[in-house]
Amino acid sequence: MNSRVVAAHVLDQVVRAHRSLGMLLPGGLDELDKAADRAFAAEIINGVLRDYYLLDACLNRLLDKPLRRKESVVRMLLLTGLYQLNAMRVPAYAAIKETADAARDLGKSWAVGLVNAILRRWQRESDRHLLAVKKDAQATSGHPQWMLGRLQQDWPEHWQSITTANRQRAPMTLRVNRLQTDVASYREQLAQAGIESSALSGSDCAVILDRPMDVYQLPGFMQGLVSVQDGAAQLAAVLLDSQPGMTVLDACAAPGGKTAHILERTAGLELLALDSDAQRAGRINETLERLGLSARVVVADAATPDDWWDGRQFDRILLDAPCSATGVIRRHPDILLLRQDQDIDRLVQTQAEILNALWQLLKPGGIMLYATCSILKPENEHQLTAFLSNHDDAKEVMIEGSWGHAATAGRQILPGDNNMDGFYYARITKLEQ
Repeated sequence: MNSRVVAAHVLDQVVRAHRSLGMLLPGGLDELDKAADRAFAAEIINGVLRDYYLLDACLNRLLDKPLRRKESVVRMLLLTGLYQLNAMRVPAYAAIKETADAARDLGKSWAVGLVNAILRRWQRESDRHLLAVKKDAQATSGHPQWMLGRLQQDWPEHWQSITTANRQRAPMTLRVNRLQTDVASYREQLAQAGIESSALSGSDCAVILDRPMDVYQLPGFMQGLVSVQDGAAQLAAVLLDSQPGMTVLDACAAPGGKTAHILERTAGLELLALDSDAQRAGRINETLERLGLSARVVVADAATPDDWWDGRQFDRILLDAPCSATGVIRRHPDILLLRQDQDIDRLVQTQAEILNALWQLLKPGGIMLYATCSILKPENEHQLTAFLSNHDDAKEVMIEGSWGHAATAGRQILPGDNNMDGFYYARITKLEQ
């Protein structure tokens, strides 16, 4: 299978069929035998999605007439060609020839000449077209207009740095398992393996690799020495502040990274990890098994505790709420295409339902940590402000930290801050009545 053909097919499924890249990419790459071909296809796919609005605007200018809707895969192939010429170190002659030949492999022989002509025209006219689309805010920011509007409204002083950060490649960050080793010792193991790294400032267990790599090449990965987890996500276990002997609920827990980190930090916990998706809940068990940890894993909906709760209240609850994921676009660029403006109100309603449902499960004096990987205020500080105003027995526990930005309630990390993803955290305690 041709790597450019795989890229075009995967992109077509994301853009036309609105399917998640996380679901599509593993299967698509499995069609390629060589690791170099898989890496090449992944780079093209992620790159086209990051630059989709720019490349698409330029392609519209290059085409003499629009392609028919049923030829969407050809359009995706053309975008892969533009990306190779505009952003990759692929020799121009190879990018043009191989991409044109890929049209034939797609079963679109009629498009070979079109692909060749469009890409050669881009070679000659790219500066002119890039200059022309500078007036298009969607193209230049790389974000859909609705999202751009929300970012400008919520973050008038930061929206440009946010959109810039979202189009960068995210670093590969590891969480060192403190039950087995420490940052300095593990970095020494990496150095001995020829892997360059740095410690993340402000963290006692985060290591950033200079270059991403296959996890199975990491020293001690299968033995549980490290896990892959962004530095912002690693704050959850710290802020939850569980103590030995406590009962802890990790709601919406899959794939289990935060569950595992809670257990790594504190021994003697009784922890229930919950997720509504059986397949994703299975990943929690896989994570815990690799790390030699144990927790009770239940497949259930956090919004309906009557279906699964045994009546015992929890000392700590982590609610990593369903959200727009607008803080992790640099890791999941398909969010730029898949997320829609109308999704936000629905997500806000779902978050509120789960918050209210889980509040009854918290012991008086206990702490709930609300978290999202969103940077939109309706999902975050507005959500928490509304919750606090509606619950007389709820009080915010201030988060002290040099990271992120203080909000009316909670604290917000923006994409790229201290090499971290965009994340929101708020702590609330239940008052004695």
